[in-house]
Amino acid sequence: MKYEQDLTNAAEHQKELEDFLQKVVKKKPKNLDDKFQTAHENAFNQIDCLECGNCCKTTSPIFRDIDVKRIAKKMKRSTREFENEYLRRDEDGDLVLKSSPCTFLNEDNTCSIYDMRPQACREYPHTDRKRVVQVMNLTKKNMLICPAVSKIVFEVKKDLF
Repeated sequence: MKYEQDLTNAAEHQKELEDFLQKVVKKKPKNLDDKFQTAHENAFNQIDCLECGNCCKTTSPIFRDIDVKRIAKKMKRSTREFENEYLRRDEDGDLVLKSSPCTFLNEDNTCSIYDMRPQACREYPHTDRKRVVQVMNLTKKNMLICPAVSKIVFEVKKDLF
């Protein structure tokens, strides 16, 4: 994978980065959202998701009821048929894909349901949102999956402390 070094770097510094994110949660710097937004923009100026696709290859988004209804309708299936064919309940009771990589991931890393994809996919990797401090546990996980998140965390760490 083209961005493997970014993920390796995050894995090698995982404890240090996790400690940093924990510190962020405790201190809640006032400019945190701005720092993440800037780092997010910088990272995605360097990274092309279609050259990576690791998120779609290794994880599953949560499918909310509204996502299931919208996608099933577009696919001309009942919600029950869609759920039975593609989804399962995880240990938290959330609807997720039955398998990885994502059933809807094409060989060229494009998404066959892109226009109707779940909200979790639309918002991934959740680093450009308001109140980003609320998703630091998710950011810890995503920095080992998404090379952009690893770049973002390193940049914010360098910038903040």
